[in-house]
Amino acid sequence: MSVAEARPGARARSLGALPRDGLLLVLLAIVPSMLGGFWIYGIGVCMANAVAVLSVSFLLRYGGEVSIGQSFFLALGAYCVAMMEREVGVSVVVSLPVAAVVGVVLGLAFAWPSRALSGIYLAVATMALALAVPELILLLGPVAGGYEGLYVSRAPLVGVSVDLQRYYLPLVALAAVVLLLAHFRRSRQGLALLTARDHPRAAEAFGFSRGYARLAAFAISAGIAAIGGALLAFAASTVSPNSYTLWTAIYLLVGSVVSLGSLGLFGALVGGAFITLVPQVLASWGDWVPILYGLALLVVVVLGDRPAEALTKLRKRLAGGRGG
Repeated sequence: MSVAEARPGARARSLGALPRDGLLLVLLAIVPSMLGGFWIYGIGVCMANAVAVLSVSFLLRYGGEVSIGQSFFLALGAYCVAMMEREVGVSVVVSLPVAAVVGVVLGLAFAWPSRALSGIYLAVATMALALAVPELILLLGPVAGGYEGLYVSRAPLVGVSVDLQRYYLPLVALAAVVLLLAHFRRSRQGLALLTARDHPRAAEAFGFSRGYARLAAFAISAGIAAIGGALLAFAASTVSPNSYTLWTAIYLLVGSVVSLGSLGLFGALVGGAFITLVPQVLASWGDWVPILYGLALLVVVVLGDRPAEALTKLRKRLAGGRGG
């Protein structure tokens, strides 16, 4: 994504996607009336993962950077929901905004000392976060449930099926995040972030430095990841240290690549479905699984210092091929 995408032509393409996204939302809304409990659970988890994928894609497109540490913020949001339910007795409706705020604050806390890093160096630094997640959770001891983790059982609404709530809350939250990102893409703040990424000197002339832009992009990305973690905890009904490892971060990164860095509803669902279903499909592949995901990471490295632009060019080529 470049500054050019904020121009009227890009805005027209964005508006053109609204009917498709609206139809997709309608289809998702009626899924519970057509499919059984297993599919309701699976698609609910998929939509929660889609929000997490959006966090990676946001940082990729607005910050021009790759993060392999989003599992840290995912775990942050998930455990925020589970621990607040256990200690305070509140539902996810109350704890989800708290998780988002905590995610933004800790995102800034990490981004500030690493603001001078970029490219593969920043990716390695964020990978340290992913590696530390299970140990940090275990250090909390019984408060975080230890190895067994915690359950998330409190439903926001009384008298409504809990299974349906675990499906529709991720759906509503995903739609809200996509709409907010679409608005941000057309806002002055979004244009400022893109200008700082593509033309740092021009942005500094207007008093908006690239360093500040990267801090903002990382903080927003961390907040979105925390929201995804909160939704995932509610949709899956449980959290444990084994759910937030380095592989979780790699899955999210691969999901973003598969979605071509899209911030739209369809692309996010493609990425969410990939990381929700593919690990189950490939469970019998044994040693091939690390190889496949290693190849996916290699693709990210090959994209170079401007992965967002590379993915944008690829999307345009694919669109041109379909048009021909």
